Amino acid sequence: MSEQNLPPTIFHMLEKNLGKNIRVILDTSYGFEGRLSAVTRKPAGIWLSNAEAIILRATIAHPIPQVASREDRSEIFVHLDSVKRIEVLHTSSRR
Repeated sequence: MSEQNLPPTIFHMLEKNLGKNIRVILDTSYGFEGRLSAVTRKPAGIWLSNAEAIILRATIAHPIPQVASREDRSEIFVHLDSVKRIEVLHTSSRR
C-alpha cells in the first residue's frame, strides 16, 4: 500500500510554531499572549510561558479588536476546546 499524504493536523501546525510568540483568543474580548512552549495531545492543549492575560476592545471607529489591557501570568495551560483563534505574532506586535 502506498503512503498517503495526509493533511497536517492542528498539532503539526502548532508544533511548527514552538518558541514563537502567539496570541490565543478565548472569547471576543479575552485571551492570552505568550511564548508557545509545549503542545499536548491528551488533554489537547498548549502551554504558554511568559504569558499575559489580555482584554480586547473594539469600537465603531476601530472594528478590529485591539489589546486594551494586559496582566502578567507566568505560565499557563490553555485547553484547545476553549480556543476560538490562534495568531502567531511578529516581534514588533508585542508591547
